[in-house]
Amino acid sequence: MKIIKKGMAGTLESSDVLVVISPNNDIGLKLVLQSKVEKQFGSAIRMCVKNTLAMCGVSDAVIEVRDQGALECVIKARVEAAAYRAAGETNSRFEVPS
Repeated sequence: MKIIKKGMAGTLESSDVLVVISPNNDIGLKLVLQSKVEKQFGSAIRMCVKNTLAMCGVSDAVIEVRDQGALECVIKARVEAAAYRAAGETNSRFEVPS
């Protein structure tokens, strides 16, 4: 998946996370994390974000994560939603058939 524009997902409410994904002029991923639980869970949050991006096929992007104590499942969902929006794709791989 190629990131072509800025994509956002989430909020700054308690127990949520705001994820902003933008195109990267350089090669690779640049992750900026701001979290109120960074000392305890910073490495786990970074790993979750990177694994979710790898699952989506994103290899070049700037990712800004502002965590407010979100659970791992919320982080994964927000990262995936932001990635799809930033790639300009409308169909998630988890789309339920009608």
